[in-house]
Formats: sequence, C-alpha cells, structure tokens
Amino acid sequence: MSDFDAILLVSFGGPENDEEVMPFLEHVVEGRGVPRERLLSVAEHYYKLGGSPINGQNRDLIGALRDELEEHAEGRPIYFGNRHSAPFLKDTLAQMAKDGVKSAAAILTSAFSSYSGCRQYREAVLAAQEAISDAPKVRYVRRFFNHPGFIDAMVDRIGEALDQLGADGARIAFTAHSIPVSMADGCDYVEQLMDVSEVIAGRVGVSQWQLVYQSRSGPPQVPWLEPDILDHIEALRQIGTEKLVVAPIGFVSDHMEVVWDLDHEAKDACEAAGIAMVRAGTVGTHPTFVAGLRELLQELRDDSPNKRALGTLGPRVNPCAQGCCPRPKRRPRPAGAGGRPPRAPNQDG
Repeated sequence: MSDFDAILLVSFGGPENDEEVMPFLEHVVEGRGVPRERLLSVAEHYYKLGGSPINGQNRDLIGALRDELEEHAEGRPIYFGNRHSAPFLKDTLAQMAKDGVKSAAAILTSAFSSYSGCRQYREAVLAAQEAISDAPKVRYVRRFFNHPGFIDAMVDRIGEALDQLGADGARIAFTAHSIPVSMADGCDYVEQLMDVSEVIAGRVGVSQWQLVYQSRSGPPQVPWLEPDILDHIEALRQIGTEKLVVAPIGFVSDHMEVVWDLDHEAKDACEAAGIAMVRAGTVGTHPTFVAGLRELLQELRDDSPNKRALGTLGPRVNPCAQGCCPRPKRRPRPAGAGGRPPRAPNQDG
C-alpha cells in the first residue's frame, strides 16, 4: 500500500472575468509568436460569455469528490492547480508544502492520452515542484478514458440527448480536441477515442456515428486531426441527415471550447443545414464519474492489480512507460495545403 496525504486536481485554467482574459490568453500562447490581433479576436468569445466556466466547474467537481470521499470515510484535503490561470500550480504546490503535505495523488482533467492532454500537464507539475523547496511528491491516477465511471456517465449524458431529440434516425458525432498529426503519431489518442466511441455507441443503440474533431489551433499549414466538426456537419447536410447528437467525449466539463465551438458554432451550422442538433453534456459532476474517480484514487493508494476497463484496450499502464506521448516533432507542410484553418488558439481545454 502506498498512501498519499492529499489530492491535487490539475487543469488548464481560464479567465473568470474580463480583466483576466488577455493575461490568460497571453500565458497560453507565450513564446509561440501568435499575433495580438488574433488574441483580441479570441478574447471576444470570453467577453460575450463573461469569462470561462472552467474554474467554477472544477470547484464543483472538487466539492462532489470531497463529498464522495467523506461518505466512504476516505476524506483527504483536495487542492486545485492550473497551468494557465489562478490558482497556478506553483502557488498551489507551495501552499501544499506549507500545509505539510508530503505526497499527493493527482487527477488530470483530461481522460485521454496525448502530449498536450497528459505529459504536458505532468511537465507543468514537475516544473512547479522544482521551483519549490519541500514540494510534495506527486503520483497520478491512470488515464480514465475507458474506466466504467467515465463511460457509464457519458452513456447517461448521450442517452438524455437522444431522448430529447428522438433517437429514431439520429446520428452521433463524437467530438474531441484536435491535435497535430505529428502529436497523434506519437501516441494512441485516436485509438482510445475510437474504442470508447464504439463502446458508447453500442450501449446507446446507435449504429450511425463518427469520431470528429474540434478546436484546432496553430498555423494552417500544419496538419491536424480531421474531420472538423463543421466540415462533418456540411457532409451530413449533403446526405440529408435530420437529427444529430454531438457528444463531446474528449472533454470532462462544459468549458469554453465546448460552449463556444459546439453550442455556438456547431449549433449555428446545424441550423443553417436544417439539422436538428442536441449537444450531450460532458461527465461533469455525474455521480457515476465521481464515484469512478474515488475508485481510481483507491486503486492508486492500494496498488491494486484489479483495474476496471471497458473496450478492447485494457487499463492504461500506470505509471506511464518511458517516452510515452512525446513532444511532437515539427514537420513542414507544403504551402497551400488543404484543411480547415484554425479558428482560435487553445481556449481552456
């Protein structure tokens, strides 16, 4: 048994008011040479919505997890740290050290494996640890994309959307954050998404489905995973699709990229195409998902060999294998290459 003193929820971060919007976006794209004009354009999304909901949703998740742990007499302090906005990881780890925390179990608000969805978060935690004397040791719960707690909660969310839309004749578009092809080549991100999509589609009884992507960013000459959700909607229009459930399986909460890219852009595209669309909720604070996180923490604490997983891929190796999900290599693409141009730099997911 390898116990821990506290729990650390690690997330991307987001601005909670207008004053925080530009500092947040500048932090996200630091060193990438993104023109200020483009940041100002993205900032308008936040201004229209009054900031990002991500921090509040993470606090809700912490509250639900705290209740779940206390109900099972497994309560521990839960801390919250972000990569790109307050509370910053460095400040959180400093507070943990001040509070006497020696070891922590970390939960990343990303279910799937990729450099940007896993290793980059771990690198951020390591950088914060190295900047703090007596920083707590940090271990991670495994990637939970195929844990029953995550999948069962998504099945419920999609089932609710199908009930609202009318399941007869409905299609499902499973969405996830697009990543550069060079990044996808170094991990099994796409394989994980496909496996989970197939499991969920079978559970809800829908045979017509496709995995699509959203929220790509970066130079247009760099290839990213496709098809984009908007291109997919146009393809569905051409074949006369009437009903579509958009299921954001690649996201844990209804944060900015879900609300803007799906509830605004995809919804508008469906209306223009004459397609009735319902966006399924993310797992959020679904009780089954929260109970699954408790199980993952218990699994980590007890070094349990009994790890539950659905689909064909089995439980994710934990700790990750050496060299897993490496930083993507830059590779040029011919000028004028196709593909949808990026709409915005990464927002808050």
